[in-house]
Amino acid sequence: MAKRPKDTDYLFLSARIRSMERSLLTPSRMERMLQAPGAEECVQVLTELGYPPFDAAGESGLNGALAQYRTEMFHDLSRYMPDPSVLDVFRLKYDYHNLKTIVKSRGADVQSLLVDAGRIGTDDMLVKYRQSGKWDFLPSPMKGAAAEADRILAETGDPQRSDFALDKAYFAEMLSLARASGSDFLVSYVRTLIDAANLRSAVRTERMHRPGTFLQQVLFDGGSVSVNRILGEINGGVAALYRPTPLREAAVLGEEAVAGGSLTVFEKACDNALLSKIGEARAIPFGVEVVVGYIAARENEFAAIRTILSGRAAGLDADTIRERLRDCYV
Repeated sequence: MAKRPKDTDYLFLSARIRSMERSLLTPSRMERMLQAPGAEECVQVLTELGYPPFDAAGESGLNGALAQYRTEMFHDLSRYMPDPSVLDVFRLKYDYHNLKTIVKSRGADVQSLLVDAGRIGTDDMLVKYRQSGKWDFLPSPMKGAAAEADRILAETGDPQRSDFALDKAYFAEMLSLARASGSDFLVSYVRTLIDAANLRSAVRTERMHRPGTFLQQVLFDGGSVSVNRILGEINGGVAALYRPTPLREAAVLGEEAVAGGSLTVFEKACDNALLSKIGEARAIPFGVEVVVGYIAARENEFAAIRTILSGRAAGLDADTIRERLRDCYV
């Protein structure tokens, strides 16, 4: 077994990341984008932060710029990572996104919808599946999950159920990778991600008055609040279930959403709780936590950029867009 890196092995990379964090999208920089007279000025803010120039008139330009920046980020980090496998915890979601897209394509051209930031190249994944109609080229357990998703869609025609089969495998594999890294911080973060996914499912299920049998199908194992406990105590409300977790405030807003309150406010609180959790890395001088915090911060930034530019393109005013933005890492 390979020796796990020590915190001190991350000294150089941690110092480098602290320097790169200066180019993160701060609240003041987001405000400049919100108040900018046009899309070109928004792009200018981003190019000052290292993003490639792009045409903001359509989604393709934005998608290309984010894809290029994301790819360069992973490539750059992998050059200095004492344990590059840590990056797989974050790259994994793009593999599963691509799997969902290809499974549901049923032969349609979906190349433009794929994100080439996972562990498996999109061209490789698409070509090999189209040639054989099978997923044998994938590593386990992804291979079995993809075949199961294919089967579910073929038998039921229900893309939501097909997606859920892949989501279940995604969270299980992500937690396994986090545990293999030996980082308690990364494990804790992934478990909070699972908690957030389960809390969202519980609130939506209660809000739609769906039966407990439905909720059981859309919950994931591995969170700090077990599936059995959610199913057994959901009638007492989600606030009590999630009180000991970083999602305590979000759970209170979830109960309000069940009663007819804002689902948007609840969703935002879930995302902010996750960012607050990852923000604990800011107090750690060096170690894998610094890398984990930085990647999560960039992912949050990509979402913020998309929210601002998409909102402006749709003609939304600054206040409306601002309400939809999540907190910043810095």
